[in-house]
Amino acid sequence: MLGGTEFAGRAVVEAALGRGWDVTVFHRGRHAAPPGVREVLGDRTAPDGLAALTEAEGDWDAVVDTWSAAPRAVRDAARLLRDRAGRYAYVSSCSVYAWAPPAGYTEDAPLVEGAEADADHTDYARDKRGGELAAVEAFGTERSLLVRAGLLLGPYENIGRLPWWLARIARGGPVLAPGPRELPVQFVDVRDLAEWILDAVEQERSGPYNLIGPRGHTTMGELLDECVRVTGAVAELRWTAPEVVLGAGIEPWSQLPVWVPPGSELHDALHGADVSRALAAGLRCRPAGETVADTWRWLREIGGTAPQRPDRPPVGLDPEVEAKLLAGGGGVPGTTP
Repeated sequence: MLGGTEFAGRAVVEAALGRGWDVTVFHRGRHAAPPGVREVLGDRTAPDGLAALTEAEGDWDAVVDTWSAAPRAVRDAARLLRDRAGRYAYVSSCSVYAWAPPAGYTEDAPLVEGAEADADHTDYARDKRGGELAAVEAFGTERSLLVRAGLLLGPYENIGRLPWWLARIARGGPVLAPGPRELPVQFVDVRDLAEWILDAVEQERSGPYNLIGPRGHTTMGELLDECVRVTGAVAELRWTAPEVVLGAGIEPWSQLPVWVPPGSELHDALHGADVSRALAAGLRCRPAGETVADTWRWLREIGGTAPQRPDRPPVGLDPEVEAKLLAGGGGVPGTTP
């Protein structure tokens, strides 16, 4: 495992340990690795940063890599390991598709242009596509697995989306709930992603897979209702029409995490992927309520504040902006805009 101490990487490591697998974790030492792994320390962005991995003894059945920055870091690691590992699973993103992918897009949709395997950091979409190219370049199409993840939620989340909603609802009172309640939401619990990756490695799968829950796995209403339920908060969801939210200058996805307005390019891209290939390959998704409950339990265990990746901007809505909109008549409790 390249990384393996945070969110998706940690979920993969814990799932592998749960299967009794022998796991080596190559990381920078900034966060504690799960107990039970073999640790190799190094910084793949530094000169000779892979030296410790070069010197580490042994071969591996598979490598899992979640890298999200300069593709050349994937290139260097993959080239180093291609004769010592059977398969390279690169956790990519549905962001690699050319904007804007239509609702129902499959793995055959056009890809972002301008990505290169040996590039320095550019932008998220081209970095992830460059990482894919680097994995395939080193391991070939038959030994590389491209896991194009969508919205990831669950314990250890270090982006802040579900933790923000849980913390906001836990404060109680009127809560701006972006409508409609029935808006389909597509995500995958990071633990389900991890289990699928390990199954795919065992089955020697290759090529690209859109890896998210089925379209409409839950709705915005179900997700926020579960947040109210698990927190036990005295909170009132004020369902607010999309045009009112947008008219107030509130940014979808970033200021109101997970939510994007229906009928928009954003909704088609973020909540509209066709995942039939992953489902046919064994993807199983737990109920949304389990993801919400387990994330809340984890948050309380760590003191209520989720970790934040330094390379991602914080998410969430300023309380004053929310209060102003609600005070102006935005949001009707118990109704569907």
